[in-house]
Amino acid sequence: MDRRYSALSHLECSRCTARFDSGELHGTCGCGAPLLARYDLAVAAGQVTPADIAGREPSLWRYHELLPVSGPGFVVSFGEGMTPLLPLPRLGRALGVPRLLMKDEGPLPTATFKARGAAVGVSRAAELGAAGVAMPTNGNAGAAWAAYCARAALPFLVAMPADAPLITRSECVATGAETYVVDGLINDAGRMLAPVVGQRPGWQDVSTLKEPYRLEGKKTIGLEIIEQLGWRLPDVIVCPVGGGVGLIGIWKVLAELAELGWIGSGRPRLVAVQAAGCAPIVTAFESGADVTSPWPQARTCAFGLTVPAPLGGFLVLQAVRETGGCAVAVPDADLLAAQARLAHAEGTWICPEGAACLAAVARLRESGWLAETDEVVVLNTGAGLKYPETVPADLPILPPDGWSARATPR
Repeated sequence: MDRRYSALSHLECSRCTARFDSGELHGTCGCGAPLLARYDLAVAAGQVTPADIAGREPSLWRYHELLPVSGPGFVVSFGEGMTPLLPLPRLGRALGVPRLLMKDEGPLPTATFKARGAAVGVSRAAELGAAGVAMPTNGNAGAAWAAYCARAALPFLVAMPADAPLITRSECVATGAETYVVDGLINDAGRMLAPVVGQRPGWQDVSTLKEPYRLEGKKTIGLEIIEQLGWRLPDVIVCPVGGGVGLIGIWKVLAELAELGWIGSGRPRLVAVQAAGCAPIVTAFESGADVTSPWPQARTCAFGLTVPAPLGGFLVLQAVRETGGCAVAVPDADLLAAQARLAHAEGTWICPEGAACLAAVARLRESGWLAETDEVVVLNTGAGLKYPETVPADLPILPPDGWSARATPR
Protein backbone atom coordinates (compact mmCIF):
# COMPACT_ATOMS: atom_id res chain seq x y z
CA MET A 1 0.00 0.00 0.00
CA ASP A 2 1.44 3.35 -1.09
CA ARG A 3 0.49 5.56 1.87
CA ARG A 4 1.17 8.61 -0.28
CA TYR A 5 -1.72 7.55 -2.53
CA SER A 6 -4.17 5.91 -0.11
CA ALA A 7 -4.32 6.25 3.66
CA LEU A 8 -6.35 3.04 4.00
CA SER A 9 -5.54 1.37 7.32
CA HIS A 10 -7.93 -1.52 7.98
CA LEU A 11 -11.53 -2.70 7.85
CA GLU A 12 -13.88 -2.47 10.82
CA CYS A 13 -17.23 -4.09 11.53
CA SER A 14 -20.02 -1.51 11.59
CA ARG A 15 -21.69 -3.28 14.52
CA CYS A 16 -19.18 -5.12 16.73
CA THR A 17 -16.07 -3.08 15.67
CA ALA A 18 -14.03 -6.22 14.95
CA ARG A 19 -10.94 -5.39 12.89
CA PHE A 20 -9.95 -6.99 9.57
CA ASP A 21 -6.92 -6.87 7.28
CA SER A 22 -7.67 -4.58 4.33
CA GLY A 23 -5.15 -6.44 2.17
CA GLU A 24 -7.47 -9.42 1.78
CA LEU A 25 -10.86 -9.95 0.16
CA HIS A 26 -13.65 -9.79 2.74
CA GLY A 27 -17.43 -9.95 2.76
CA THR A 28 -19.42 -9.14 5.89
CA CYS A 29 -18.33 -9.64 9.49
CA GLY A 30 -19.05 -12.93 11.23
CA CYS A 31 -21.84 -11.10 13.09
CA GLY A 32 -23.47 -10.42 9.71
CA ALA A 33 -22.87 -6.66 9.61
CA PRO A 34 -21.16 -4.70 6.83
CA LEU A 35 -17.46 -3.86 7.05
CA LEU A 36 -16.29 -0.25 6.78
CA ALA A 37 -12.97 0.98 5.38
CA ARG A 38 -10.94 2.95 7.90
CA TYR A 39 -8.13 5.38 7.12
CA ASP A 40 -5.15 6.80 8.95
CA LEU A 41 -6.51 10.32 8.75
CA ALA A 42 -3.45 11.79 10.46
CA VAL A 43 -1.39 10.50 7.54
CA ALA A 44 -3.92 11.86 5.05
CA ALA A 45 -3.96 15.28 6.74
CA GLY A 46 -0.18 15.44 6.44
CA GLN A 47 -0.25 14.61 2.76
CA VAL A 48 -3.09 16.62 1.25
CA THR A 49 -5.14 19.77 1.76
CA PRO A 50 -8.30 21.07 0.08
CA ALA A 51 -6.07 23.44 -1.92
CA ASP A 52 -4.10 20.47 -3.25
CA ILE A 53 -7.28 18.70 -4.29
CA ALA A 54 -8.47 21.77 -6.21
CA GLY A 55 -5.59 21.38 -8.65
CA ARG A 56 -6.26 17.73 -9.47
CA GLU A 57 -8.21 16.10 -12.29
CA PRO A 58 -12.00 16.60 -12.07
CA SER A 59 -12.88 13.01 -11.15
CA LEU A 60 -13.66 11.22 -7.92
CA TRP A 61 -10.07 9.98 -7.86
CA ARG A 62 -8.97 13.49 -6.84
CA TYR A 63 -9.75 12.26 -3.31
CA HIS A 64 -7.49 9.21 -3.59
CA GLU A 65 -6.01 9.52 -0.07
CA LEU A 66 -9.52 8.82 1.25
CA LEU A 67 -10.15 5.94 -1.16
CA PRO A 68 -8.99 2.31 -0.78
CA VAL A 69 -7.11 1.72 -4.04
CA SER A 70 -3.38 1.54 -3.31
CA GLY A 71 -2.01 3.24 -6.43
CA PRO A 72 -2.98 4.82 -9.75
CA GLY A 73 -2.03 1.68 -11.66
CA PHE A 74 -4.96 -0.15 -10.09
CA VAL A 75 -7.59 2.46 -10.92
CA VAL A 76 -10.36 1.36 -13.31
CA SER A 77 -12.01 4.50 -14.60
CA PHE A 78 -14.17 6.18 -17.23
CA GLY A 79 -13.44 9.62 -15.77
CA GLU A 80 -16.37 9.45 -13.32
CA GLY A 81 -17.10 12.13 -10.77
CA MET A 82 -17.46 15.91 -10.31
CA THR A 83 -21.08 15.95 -11.40
CA PRO A 84 -22.85 19.33 -11.33
CA LEU A 85 -24.42 20.89 -8.27
CA LEU A 86 -27.28 22.71 -9.94
CA PRO A 87 -29.32 25.57 -8.48
CA LEU A 88 -33.06 25.05 -8.99
CA PRO A 89 -34.26 28.65 -8.68
CA ARG A 90 -37.73 28.42 -10.24
CA LEU A 91 -38.71 25.17 -8.59
CA GLY A 92 -37.13 26.26 -5.33
CA ARG A 93 -39.19 29.44 -5.24
CA ALA A 94 -42.37 27.52 -6.09
CA LEU A 95 -41.71 25.06 -3.24
CA GLY A 96 -40.79 27.78 -0.76
CA VAL A 97 -37.15 26.65 -0.59
CA PRO A 98 -35.30 29.24 -2.70
CA ARG A 99 -31.87 27.85 -1.78
CA LEU A 100 -32.65 24.50 -3.41
CA LEU A 101 -29.76 22.69 -5.14
CA MET A 102 -29.56 19.35 -6.94
CA LYS A 103 -26.52 17.10 -7.10
CA ASP A 104 -27.16 15.61 -10.53
CA GLU A 105 -25.60 12.18 -11.06
CA GLY A 106 -27.19 11.69 -14.48
CA PRO A 107 -24.02 12.68 -16.42
CA LEU A 108 -21.98 9.82 -14.91
CA PRO A 109 -20.99 6.74 -16.96
CA THR A 110 -24.03 4.46 -17.40
CA ALA A 111 -26.09 7.53 -16.38
CA THR A 112 -26.45 6.80 -12.64
CA PHE A 113 -24.57 7.26 -9.38
CA LYS A 114 -23.91 3.52 -9.37
CA ALA A 115 -20.81 4.30 -11.45
CA ARG A 116 -19.11 5.67 -8.35
CA GLY A 117 -19.46 2.44 -6.39
CA ALA A 118 -18.55 0.37 -9.43
CA ALA A 119 -15.39 2.36 -10.14
CA VAL A 120 -14.00 1.89 -6.64
CA GLY A 121 -15.45 -1.57 -6.02
CA VAL A 122 -14.20 -3.06 -9.28
CA SER A 123 -10.80 -1.39 -8.92
CA ARG A 124 -10.33 -2.85 -5.45
CA ALA A 125 -11.66 -6.31 -6.32
CA ALA A 126 -9.28 -6.55 -9.26
CA GLU A 127 -6.38 -5.23 -7.17
CA LEU A 128 -6.98 -7.84 -4.47
CA GLY A 129 -7.08 -10.65 -7.03
CA ALA A 130 -10.76 -11.60 -7.20
CA ALA A 131 -11.38 -14.25 -9.85
CA GLY A 132 -14.75 -12.65 -10.60
CA VAL A 133 -17.56 -10.74 -8.90
CA ALA A 134 -21.30 -11.29 -8.69
CA MET A 135 -24.34 -9.36 -7.50
CA PRO A 136 -28.12 -9.19 -7.53
CA THR A 137 -29.36 -5.82 -8.75
CA ASN A 138 -32.44 -3.72 -9.35
CA GLY A 139 -30.80 -2.80 -12.66
CA ASN A 140 -28.56 0.24 -12.49
CA ALA A 141 -25.88 -1.17 -10.19
CA GLY A 142 -25.60 -4.24 -12.40
CA ALA A 143 -25.29 -2.11 -15.52
CA ALA A 144 -22.53 -0.01 -13.94
CA TRP A 145 -20.57 -2.97 -12.58
CA ALA A 146 -20.91 -4.74 -15.94
CA ALA A 147 -19.27 -1.79 -17.69
CA TYR A 148 -16.43 -1.43 -15.19
CA CYS A 149 -15.81 -5.18 -15.03
CA ALA A 150 -15.52 -5.25 -18.82
CA ARG A 151 -12.99 -2.41 -18.64
CA ALA A 152 -11.05 -4.31 -15.98
CA ALA A 153 -11.34 -7.68 -17.79
CA LEU A 154 -12.93 -9.05 -14.61
CA PRO A 155 -15.67 -11.71 -15.03
CA PHE A 156 -19.07 -10.54 -13.80
CA LEU A 157 -22.23 -12.47 -12.90
CA VAL A 158 -25.47 -10.57 -12.36
CA ALA A 159 -29.10 -11.45 -11.63
CA MET A 160 -31.96 -8.97 -11.75
CA PRO A 161 -35.74 -9.00 -11.32
CA ALA A 162 -37.80 -9.40 -14.48
CA ASP A 163 -39.40 -6.01 -13.76
CA ALA A 164 -36.07 -4.15 -13.72
CA PRO A 165 -35.74 -1.43 -16.38
CA LEU A 166 -35.15 -3.15 -19.71
CA ILE A 167 -32.30 -0.81 -20.64
CA THR A 168 -30.25 -2.10 -17.70
CA ARG A 169 -30.63 -5.67 -18.91
CA SER A 170 -29.38 -4.59 -22.33
CA GLU A 171 -26.42 -2.78 -20.77
CA CYS A 172 -25.33 -5.94 -18.97
CA VAL A 173 -25.69 -8.06 -22.09
CA ALA A 174 -23.88 -5.49 -24.27
CA THR A 175 -20.80 -5.49 -22.04
CA GLY A 176 -20.62 -9.27 -21.86
CA ALA A 177 -21.82 -9.91 -18.31
CA GLU A 178 -23.23 -13.32 -17.44
CA THR A 179 -26.80 -12.11 -16.95
CA TYR A 180 -29.86 -13.80 -15.48
CA VAL A 181 -33.42 -12.57 -15.00
CA VAL A 182 -35.38 -13.70 -11.94
CA ASP A 183 -39.12 -13.90 -11.36
CA GLY A 184 -39.08 -12.00 -8.08
CA LEU A 185 -37.45 -9.06 -6.29
CA ILE A 186 -33.81 -8.22 -5.60
CA ASN A 187 -33.75 -10.34 -2.43
CA ASP A 188 -34.96 -13.32 -4.48
CA ALA A 189 -32.16 -12.70 -6.99
CA GLY A 190 -29.67 -12.61 -4.11
CA ARG A 191 -30.86 -15.93 -2.72
CA MET A 192 -30.52 -17.51 -6.15
CA LEU A 193 -27.05 -16.11 -6.68
CA ALA A 194 -25.43 -16.94 -3.31
CA PRO A 195 -24.90 -20.71 -3.82
CA VAL A 196 -23.63 -20.14 -7.36
CA VAL A 197 -20.95 -17.73 -6.15
CA GLY A 198 -20.00 -20.17 -3.40
CA GLN A 199 -19.17 -22.78 -6.03
CA ARG A 200 -16.74 -20.48 -7.88
CA PRO A 201 -13.33 -20.32 -6.17
CA GLY A 202 -12.00 -16.81 -5.73
CA TRP A 203 -15.26 -15.09 -6.66
CA GLN A 204 -16.62 -12.28 -4.50
CA ASP A 205 -20.24 -11.49 -3.68
CA VAL A 206 -20.49 -7.72 -4.16
CA SER A 207 -24.14 -7.37 -3.14
CA THR A 208 -25.03 -4.09 -1.46
CA LEU A 209 -22.81 -3.68 1.64
CA LYS A 210 -21.60 -7.29 1.45
CA GLU A 211 -18.19 -5.91 0.46
CA PRO A 212 -16.72 -2.69 1.86
CA TYR A 213 -15.65 -0.70 -1.18
CA ARG A 214 -18.77 0.24 -3.13
CA LEU A 215 -19.55 2.48 -0.16
CA GLU A 216 -16.21 4.25 -0.59
CA GLY A 217 -17.10 5.22 -4.14
CA LYS A 218 -20.51 6.49 -3.09
CA LYS A 219 -19.09 8.63 -0.28
CA THR A 220 -17.44 10.83 -2.92
CA ILE A 221 -20.90 12.35 -3.49
CA GLY A 222 -20.54 13.98 -0.09
CA LEU A 223 -16.96 15.03 -0.78
CA GLU A 224 -17.98 16.72 -4.01
CA ILE A 225 -20.97 18.52 -2.48
CA ILE A 226 -18.80 19.96 0.29
CA GLU A 227 -16.00 20.96 -2.11
CA GLN A 228 -18.46 22.50 -4.59
CA LEU A 229 -19.88 24.62 -1.76
CA GLY A 230 -16.40 25.91 -0.89
CA TRP A 231 -15.76 23.37 1.90
CA ARG A 232 -18.85 24.33 3.84
CA LEU A 233 -21.97 22.39 4.77
CA PRO A 234 -25.51 22.80 3.46
CA ASP A 235 -28.31 22.70 6.00
CA VAL A 236 -29.98 19.57 4.62
CA ILE A 237 -29.08 16.74 2.22
CA VAL A 238 -32.01 14.70 0.87
CA CYS A 239 -31.22 11.21 -0.46
CA PRO A 240 -33.32 8.47 -2.04
CA VAL A 241 -32.78 5.24 -0.12
CA GLY A 242 -33.09 1.69 -1.35
CA GLY A 243 -30.05 -0.15 0.00
CA GLY A 244 -28.93 3.15 1.52
CA VAL A 245 -25.31 3.17 0.38
CA GLY A 246 -25.40 6.76 -0.88
CA LEU A 247 -26.71 8.21 2.39
CA ILE A 248 -24.44 6.01 4.53
CA GLY A 249 -21.45 7.06 2.42
CA ILE A 250 -22.23 10.77 2.84
CA TRP A 251 -22.59 10.28 6.61
CA LYS A 252 -19.30 8.36 6.77
CA VAL A 253 -17.28 10.94 4.85
CA LEU A 254 -18.65 13.83 6.91
CA ALA A 255 -17.09 12.18 9.97
CA GLU A 256 -13.82 11.71 8.10
CA LEU A 257 -13.74 15.34 6.96
CA ALA A 258 -14.41 16.54 10.51
CA GLU A 259 -11.52 14.43 11.82
CA LEU A 260 -9.29 15.86 9.10
CA GLY A 261 -10.29 19.34 10.27
CA TRP A 262 -11.62 20.32 6.83
CA ILE A 263 -15.12 20.98 8.21
CA GLY A 264 -16.43 21.80 11.68
CA SER A 265 -18.34 19.60 14.07
CA GLY A 266 -21.77 20.44 12.62
CA ARG A 267 -23.64 18.17 10.23
CA PRO A 268 -26.27 18.65 7.54
CA ARG A 269 -29.57 17.05 8.48
CA LEU A 270 -29.78 13.87 6.41
CA VAL A 271 -33.18 12.90 5.01
CA ALA A 272 -33.86 9.34 3.82
CA VAL A 273 -36.56 9.20 1.14
CA GLN A 274 -38.38 6.01 0.19
CA ALA A 275 -41.38 5.12 -1.93
CA ALA A 276 -44.63 4.42 -0.10
CA GLY A 277 -44.69 1.01 -1.80
CA CYS A 278 -41.42 -0.04 -0.14
CA ALA A 279 -40.57 1.90 3.01
CA PRO A 280 -38.92 -0.33 5.63
CA ILE A 281 -36.58 2.43 6.83
CA VAL A 282 -39.34 5.03 7.16
CA THR A 283 -41.47 2.58 9.14
CA ALA A 284 -38.56 1.80 11.49
CA PHE A 285 -37.74 5.48 11.90
CA GLU A 286 -41.32 6.42 12.76
CA SER A 287 -41.68 3.56 15.24
CA GLY A 288 -38.38 4.30 16.97
CA ALA A 289 -36.86 0.95 15.98
CA ASP A 290 -33.11 0.54 15.50
CA VAL A 291 -33.43 -2.06 12.73
CA THR A 292 -35.76 -2.57 9.79
CA SER A 293 -38.26 -5.35 9.19
CA PRO A 294 -38.76 -6.91 5.73
CA TRP A 295 -41.34 -5.06 3.63
CA PRO A 296 -44.11 -7.32 2.24
CA GLN A 297 -45.16 -7.10 -1.42
CA ALA A 298 -42.79 -4.27 -2.30
CA ARG A 299 -43.66 -2.37 -5.46
CA THR A 300 -42.93 1.11 -6.85
CA CYS A 301 -42.17 2.71 -10.21
CA ALA A 302 -38.95 4.02 -8.60
CA PHE A 303 -37.47 0.57 -9.06
CA GLY A 304 -34.14 1.41 -7.42
CA LEU A 305 -36.04 1.91 -4.15
CA THR A 306 -37.47 -1.62 -4.23
CA VAL A 307 -35.23 -3.06 -1.48
CA PRO A 308 -37.51 -4.84 1.01
CA ALA A 309 -34.78 -5.82 3.50
CA PRO A 310 -31.76 -3.47 3.35
CA LEU A 311 -28.69 -4.94 5.03
CA GLY A 312 -27.54 -1.47 6.06
CA GLY A 313 -30.90 -0.25 7.28
CA PHE A 314 -29.60 0.16 10.84
CA LEU A 315 -26.80 2.40 9.53
CA VAL A 316 -29.27 4.61 7.65
CA LEU A 317 -31.30 4.97 10.82
CA GLN A 318 -28.17 5.92 12.79
CA ALA A 319 -27.16 8.49 10.18
CA VAL A 320 -30.57 10.12 10.08
CA ARG A 321 -30.98 10.27 13.85
CA GLU A 322 -27.45 11.43 14.65
CA THR A 323 -27.76 14.35 12.23
CA GLY A 324 -31.23 15.43 13.36
CA GLY A 325 -32.72 14.32 10.04
CA CYS A 326 -35.82 12.32 9.21
CA ALA A 327 -37.23 9.65 6.91
CA VAL A 328 -40.07 10.25 4.47
CA ALA A 329 -42.12 7.97 2.20
CA VAL A 330 -43.83 9.38 -0.89
CA PRO A 331 -46.47 7.77 -3.14
CA ASP A 332 -45.60 7.02 -6.77
CA ALA A 333 -48.13 9.60 -7.96
CA ASP A 334 -46.34 12.33 -6.02
CA LEU A 335 -42.86 11.44 -7.22
CA LEU A 336 -44.00 11.24 -10.85
CA ALA A 337 -45.66 14.63 -10.48
CA ALA A 338 -42.42 16.01 -9.03
CA GLN A 339 -40.45 14.54 -11.93
CA ALA A 340 -42.68 16.33 -14.44
CA ARG A 341 -42.70 19.56 -12.44
CA LEU A 342 -38.90 19.75 -12.39
CA ALA A 343 -38.62 19.03 -16.11
CA HIS A 344 -41.12 21.79 -16.91
CA ALA A 345 -39.57 24.30 -14.50
CA GLU A 346 -35.86 23.66 -15.02
CA GLY A 347 -35.55 21.54 -18.19
CA THR A 348 -34.05 18.58 -16.32
CA TRP A 349 -35.53 15.09 -16.68
CA ILE A 350 -34.41 13.06 -13.69
CA CYS A 351 -34.98 9.50 -12.55
CA PRO A 352 -37.99 8.63 -10.37
CA GLU A 353 -35.74 7.93 -7.38
CA GLY A 354 -34.36 11.47 -7.54
CA ALA A 355 -37.86 12.84 -8.10
CA ALA A 356 -38.92 11.20 -4.84
CA CYS A 357 -36.54 13.59 -3.08
CA LEU A 358 -38.27 16.62 -4.60
CA ALA A 359 -41.65 15.27 -3.56
CA ALA A 360 -40.25 14.86 -0.04
CA VAL A 361 -38.92 18.45 -0.04
CA ALA A 362 -42.40 19.72 -0.92
CA ARG A 363 -43.93 17.72 1.92
CA LEU A 364 -41.28 18.77 4.46
CA ARG A 365 -41.64 22.43 3.55
CA GLU A 366 -45.43 22.24 3.88
CA SER A 367 -45.09 20.67 7.33
CA GLY A 368 -42.60 23.31 8.47
CA TRP A 369 -39.76 20.81 8.97
CA LEU A 370 -37.86 22.71 6.26
CA ALA A 371 -37.54 26.48 6.62
CA GLU A 372 -37.50 28.99 3.78
CA THR A 373 -33.92 29.91 4.72
CA ASP A 374 -32.58 26.32 4.58
CA GLU A 375 -29.99 25.47 1.94
CA VAL A 376 -31.19 22.08 0.72
CA VAL A 377 -29.29 19.69 -1.56
CA VAL A 378 -31.32 16.92 -3.19
CA LEU A 379 -29.55 13.94 -4.69
CA ASN A 380 -30.71 12.89 -8.15
CA THR A 381 -29.25 9.44 -8.65
CA GLY A 382 -29.65 9.10 -12.41
CA ALA A 383 -30.95 10.29 -15.75
CA GLY A 384 -34.64 10.14 -16.56
CA LEU A 385 -33.72 8.77 -19.99
CA LYS A 386 -33.24 5.36 -18.36
CA TYR A 387 -36.94 5.33 -17.37
CA PRO A 388 -38.83 6.29 -20.55
CA GLU A 389 -41.95 4.52 -19.30
CA THR A 390 -42.39 7.20 -16.61
CA VAL A 391 -43.20 9.81 -19.26
CA PRO A 392 -45.60 8.32 -21.84
CA ALA A 393 -45.36 10.06 -25.21
CA ASP A 394 -48.18 8.44 -27.16
CA LEU A 395 -48.96 11.35 -29.48
CA PRO A 396 -51.17 11.39 -32.58
CA ILE A 397 -49.37 11.06 -35.91
CA LEU A 398 -50.31 13.86 -38.31
CA PRO A 399 -50.66 13.38 -42.07
CA PRO A 400 -48.00 15.17 -44.18
CA ASP A 401 -50.27 18.22 -44.64
CA GLY A 402 -51.78 17.98 -41.20
CA TRP A 403 -49.69 20.69 -39.56
CA SER A 404 -50.14 23.30 -42.28
CA ALA A 405 -53.89 22.76 -42.23
CA ARG A 406 -53.97 23.34 -38.48
CA ALA A 407 -51.58 26.26 -38.60
CA THR A 408 -53.48 28.41 -41.11
CA PRO A 409 -53.89 31.86 -39.56
CA ARG A 410 -57.41 33.03 -38.90
